[in-house]
Amino acid sequence: MEQSRASWLAAGLALCVAALIVPAHSSCDRGFYQEMIEDFCLTKFRLDMSALDPRLWCSWPQTMDIYEDVTNCTFQIAIRMDCFWPDHVVDRFFTAIHHEYFHDCALTGRLLHDPPPASWPPSSACPSWSRCS
Repeated sequence: MEQSRASWLAAGLALCVAALIVPAHSSCDRGFYQEMIEDFCLTKFRLDMSALDPRLWCSWPQTMDIYEDVTNCTFQIAIRMDCFWPDHVVDRFFTAIHHEYFHDCALTGRLLHDPPPASWPPSSACPSWSRCS
């Protein structure tokens, strides 16, 4: 029993070490991968977003296809370049996109707006400082 536990521990340790070493020695050139996703994916994303009214950038239904395209683009290039996906290059790439395009959006991805008047409570018809009598 003790030897079995030690074997599993050794196997787990070997997998952890391999996970740390293998990506560093893969055939992926991360610098070139970053250039490729910026040249191809980011360029197309910016072109697509420029065709959209900036007031709609926080509207998920309006941006979903554009966002899916840029995500798929980074994935397809990673596959062709033998790069792990997602990785820290992709994380930084999407962080920059969010900083540039989606920094004013609600965390839910929905546009911030007033609720429809039909949902307003009746108490909102009178200012709180006065009485309706």
